[in-house]
Amino acid sequence: MKKYFPLIIFILLATITAWTSPSEKKPLIVFLISEDIDNYEAHKTIPLFAKQLEQECNYSTSVLLGTGDRTAFQYPDLQKLKKADAVIVFTRRVALRPKQMDLLKNYIKKGKPIIGIRTANHAFTLREEASLGYEDWKEFVADVLGCENRGYGPVGPGIDVKINTSDTSNGILKGLPDTWRSDANLYLVAPLLDPGIKILIQGTSDGKTEPIAWTRNTSFGGKVFYTSLGHPSDFENPNFIKMLQNAIGWAIDKS
Repeated sequence: MKKYFPLIIFILLATITAWTSPSEKKPLIVFLISEDIDNYEAHKTIPLFAKQLEQECNYSTSVLLGTGDRTAFQYPDLQKLKKADAVIVFTRRVALRPKQMDLLKNYIKKGKPIIGIRTANHAFTLREEASLGYEDWKEFVADVLGCENRGYGPVGPGIDVKINTSDTSNGILKGLPDTWRSDANLYLVAPLLDPGIKILIQGTSDGKTEPIAWTRNTSFGGKVFYTSLGHPSDFENPNFIKMLQNAIGWAIDKS
């Protein structure tokens, strides 16, 4: 009996491990953010939102806050994109080294999901020249998000947010009211470039109505969700948080 005792112990431990270990690994959500006076305090709101995702949605998250001048920017640990299940971009007007930009491009070429928040619609679009050895990626806006940055509405009036109740098939609008208010100013993006885009939410401000949240697919088949909301006060609004949580679930097929 003694010679079988180690084997019995091994089988018992393996059985207990099988019962107590999760059946699948937590999805990894990677955030690419920048600290910029005009980037709506993403460096403050996103870390808190990431913790909320871990606690409420059982995700693993990694917030990569880039550093450096916008014309010579870099993210720490960008190799994490190779293991990411979804990437969320809330970055404003930066250029990266080609090797770092290629990591993001290769992630997208694999048909993996991208979520853009607010300034993502000019995330890698510089107004000036990139520093030597760095590059921007203006085409990210059109080729990935399916839009153009056509300017901004005035700061102050806020936005009357209205969901498109005719299309609730993907679950992103689940649990949301038909209308709410945002303190953000309106981003001007219409007309959108991709005729296949599904506009989920529109916003009205100062007499103008614009799409403010939509989905599409990249040419590589990857899911894309973009919202031009993302003002600091939006992250205090349970409707905005619910929308983002739903969008992440949709993007990684967990909705």
